[in-house]
Amino acid sequence: MTTHERYEQLCKKVNFHNYRYHVLDAPLISDAEYDKLMAELKRIEAEHPEWVTPDSPSQRVGASPAEKFEKVRHPAPILSLANAFGAGEARAWFERISKIDDRVEKAKFVVEPKIDGLSVVLHYRAGVFVQGATRGDGEIGEDITANLRTIRAIPLRIPVESNEKPATSDALKDLPLFGSTRQLAASNQRSSIAQPPAYLVVRGEAFLNVKDFEELNKRLEENGEKTYLNPRNTAAGSLRQLDPAITASRPLTLLVYQLIAWEDSPPQPPNHPTPQLPNHPTSRPTSQWELLETLQSLGFPITNAARRFDDIQSAIAYTESWASRRDELPYETDGMVIKIDDLRLADELGIVGKDPRGAIAFKFPAREVTTRLQEIRVNVGRTGVLTPYAVLEPVEIGGVIVERATLHNFDYIAEKDIRPGDRVLVKRAGEVIPYVIGPVMDLRTGAEKPYTPPAACPDCGQPVEHFEGEVAWYCLNAACPAQLVRNVEHFVSKGAMDITGLGIKIVEQLIAADLVKDVADLYTLKKEDLLKLEGFADKKTDNLLKGIRASAHQPLNRLITALGIRGVGEVVAADLSRAFPALDWLAKASADDLQRIEGIGPNIAQAIVDWFARPRNQAVSGKLRAAGVWPIGAGEPGSRGEGALAGMTIVVTGTLAGFSRDEVKAYIESHAGKLTDSVSKNTSYLLLGENPGSKLEKAKALGVKVIGEEELRKMCV
Repeated sequence: MTTHERYEQLCKKVNFHNYRYHVLDAPLISDAEYDKLMAELKRIEAEHPEWVTPDSPSQRVGASPAEKFEKVRHPAPILSLANAFGAGEARAWFERISKIDDRVEKAKFVVEPKIDGLSVVLHYRAGVFVQGATRGDGEIGEDITANLRTIRAIPLRIPVESNEKPATSDALKDLPLFGSTRQLAASNQRSSIAQPPAYLVVRGEAFLNVKDFEELNKRLEENGEKTYLNPRNTAAGSLRQLDPAITASRPLTLLVYQLIAWEDSPPQPPNHPTPQLPNHPTSRPTSQWELLETLQSLGFPITNAARRFDDIQSAIAYTESWASRRDELPYETDGMVIKIDDLRLADELGIVGKDPRGAIAFKFPAREVTTRLQEIRVNVGRTGVLTPYAVLEPVEIGGVIVERATLHNFDYIAEKDIRPGDRVLVKRAGEVIPYVIGPVMDLRTGAEKPYTPPAACPDCGQPVEHFEGEVAWYCLNAACPAQLVRNVEHFVSKGAMDITGLGIKIVEQLIAADLVKDVADLYTLKKEDLLKLEGFADKKTDNLLKGIRASAHQPLNRLITALGIRGVGEVVAADLSRAFPALDWLAKASADDLQRIEGIGPNIAQAIVDWFARPRNQAVSGKLRAAGVWPIGAGEPGSRGEGALAGMTIVVTGTLAGFSRDEVKAYIESHAGKLTDSVSKNTSYLLLGENPGSKLEKAKALGVKVIGEEELRKMCV
């Protein structure tokens, strides 16, 4: 294929995907894949500028507006932004515009989140909302006024009265500061209310908060209706409904960030008579920071994450800090926007193609991509649960090559109708395991067949069972090799018996050699047997046996965790060890006894009773006792134990100076306290470290007392 043929192919592809994204609200590829196509097209155009025509995708903003809506011509072009992938490209943008105008070198910059929603344009005449439109192709959009009126974050009249609080979407008050920066005043601390001009047009982003999106999908699923793949498509589809009642049923909100038009006495269109004009209109803002303050004063919702900086390096540093913290924002964002604060300077820098030079979109590594689902395979867990996972055509997500992704469970596969061979949307957020969001239905060929859960265990071949009312499918064969490997792997793990040097490969070796038939066999291993295994020499063998012997002295809560009882993790195990200081007592406890312990419900209680009732588990317990692995806890049967923190629930946020997470957990539990992960009305204290997260705000809202490390230690003296 020649370069020109490739260029023509790219133009067709980008135009097609523009149509799918902007008109149908049904994209077939991820934003990252689209960005790659556009970057390649721009690279070819830079090498062959004579090929560029006015209808090139690089010269357009979006796609033509849909026919089902009336058309609206924007008072000024509604442009998109050029992208920067990394600090190097952001600095290169700064250097380019500095050469055009040397004032840039001393300019201030404003950084705002780049929200993944639908761009909308709002028209106000004498402070009254009269029209709203989509961006469309940047010149002409779609009239969606009736739908926008249903969004409560949009003020229907400005300015909002001083006793009203303007809507906001991200109440972030304790963000770290970088360099010289200013924060916007809190919306409830406004000292004066701005007056709007006769004609005002602003631009904002309509979207769904992640939590609202998840709740919407849950509600749709419960009603047997189709669920959505992501918040952006949901927002776009909700706003482009012919029935405003449908839009009103969706939890849409909005943030405003740009001024499109500001006129004191515009011509009056016949369909929009202007009411009484307010006195003393506010003067037109001359900086982006002033614009945000003015918008806030008028009652528009704006981001609280915006910051102004005196130099580009500080702006880039702040931007980069959000790459790993983007989940702290309540909405989806794929980057931050760096803008020149001086609006006149930004305007005078002009436009290149469709991109204004005065701002750049600093894009974060993509977290959603599409790829081919090659196969669905099944893992067998240590409790016999069968868990499906996806084998993918390798794809890069956030700088990591992903070949496997979770499919959650078989019900999830059925609900989403995920089939081998599908083109699927895959997401990876932070360190979370990648997961399949769902299939791209429009790319099916007809060859894809619905997936059926296996009738037999993939490891031992025994029949599997599915109990009514449960999501999980089980292999009930206690001798299943996969379960044994994972049982032993869990038993020796750091949060359980913490046996140094005993990794998964050695566990597999021991089981394959028939030296370990259950976890208790670890304590009867002999040196001469280990030396027969591949890779074992004197030193390795001695170290392993030493680690096993040391683990026999772990406290009772560690042993309870290690047993692998369904629903019993480290926190529940600690509670059980305080209530039942010997394994004998725990084994004799009834479900009613167990449910008297805070946090243990009927399902976990029954799982504990069932575990100790099985003959095979009783045999393992007997072997552990015989091997001397039988720790005794503190307290009396049925009690919560004694200690300075008895009955207290503590949550940690931020980095502690004097404790690691494991150490503070052990410290709190050693004084009969309980460490949990989330703040609730039942939380006794929030232990505060450096760089705290959102838990601090929640604790303040709930009235939970906040303490430091020194105060914690004093409480335990």
